[in-house]
Amino acid sequence: MVLLLNIPLFIISLLKNGKHFFINAISGTILLSLFIDIFDKFEPLTNDRFLGCIYGGIIAGIGTAIILKAGASTGGTDLLTQIIKTFRPTIRISILLAILDTTIVALNVLFFKELEIGLYSAITIFIMQKMLDIFFEGINFAKIVYIVSSRYEDIAKEISNRIKRGTTSLYGKGMYKKEERNILMCVASRNEVREIRKIVNEIDKKAFIVISNAREVFGEGFKET
Repeated sequence: MVLLLNIPLFIISLLKNGKHFFINAISGTILLSLFIDIFDKFEPLTNDRFLGCIYGGIIAGIGTAIILKAGASTGGTDLLTQIIKTFRPTIRISILLAILDTTIVALNVLFFKELEIGLYSAITIFIMQKMLDIFFEGINFAKIVYIVSSRYEDIAKEISNRIKRGTTSLYGKGMYKKEERNILMCVASRNEVREIRKIVNEIDKKAFIVISNAREVFGEGFKET
């Protein structure tokens, strides 16, 4: 049944993703179908649905990430994801998979009235998404700190002296008062952000600080390119 339902997607993947991906996708789908039948004959490690959702989500997320990184597929939603990626290359795989899987679960709840299973499935989908994010984007997120202060030079010097991080001065203009000002930008680890805030507060209690996530940072003090 899994193989039959994937036939239309196989045809589209051959046209859009090429012969190499097409062969990998068929191989992955056949192996998935085979192992579903094999593992169905074994007793489950636990009958607790919540534990099944947690650990199943982790294992399925890791497995899906490895398959996608290898340029293959096991059919179904991850095959559809790869096809959609050819049209929208910038879309995040984890988000797209979560949307597709959630749609399928929602339809299942709607037609079969199995609300409890749908709620458990949502947990698994969430965990799978997080595992995919870890594999594709890493877990060592850095932080970008923007500091607006009239004493930006003192703040930059103190950050350099105390936590050994460089800062960049960006030109800005406040549109309310039409005042020109310099904005400090500093990329730091999560552990260093607290110290930066402490430094800024010591020098200028009225400073404006914005902190955001940086998915990946390459260069001195961070990952090598």
